[in-house]
Amino acid sequence: MGDRVSEFLVVGLGDSITAGNPGWDPDPARRPFEDPGDDETSQYLYWAARAHSGMRFRNHGVGGERTDEIRARLETAIVGADAIVVQGGINDVVQRRRVEQAAGNLEAMLDRGAAAGLALAVTDVLPWNNGDKRSAAAIQELNKLIGELADTTGATLLPFHDTLADPSDARRIRAGLTDDGDHPSIEGHRLLGERAFRLGPDVGQTSSSRPS
Repeated sequence: MGDRVSEFLVVGLGDSITAGNPGWDPDPARRPFEDPGDDETSQYLYWAARAHSGMRFRNHGVGGERTDEIRARLETAIVGADAIVVQGGINDVVQRRRVEQAAGNLEAMLDRGAAAGLALAVTDVLPWNNGDKRSAAAIQELNKLIGELADTTGATLLPFHDTLADPSDARRIRAGLTDDGDHPSIEGHRLLGERAFRLGPDVGQTSSSRPS
């Protein structure tokens, strides 16, 4: 997704949603274990890179991780970065962890990014088609907390949830935008990269194309 060092480097740090599983994984050693695992268009960062000139993107997504595990990789991820997009929380919900704890980990990552002088963005949590009422309520509560911490940290909130949610049932990703009920399809990733991704105006980004 670009290798010109003069470009503004945006790091995506998160779980399988950032990694692009099951269609892609940024770690070549993990790709044979994904299905199909070899399609780089199965990542929102791929589409964000196509939509925004003057930026390059580095994928630090690891499938299955909770926010505390993502947080443990932060220092390695931000080396050389100009901006960070923090994404996570669904695996905390799956494992029935407290959403307040997940939000605290996300906030700590944003605080560290701010201390490092990075432009900040945070995504909210996607609907989970394979979840139950309890998980839907937890996602709703966590997204409320993420919105609040975006305000307190000054991070740009990327509306992943509403970009893919079914208008008739916000607890579900709408048809065609997920293949397995857990992750975005390639079309879902395209919409996240083109419509949901943005950074604050202070970073001086330019857009080579407009979302359709």
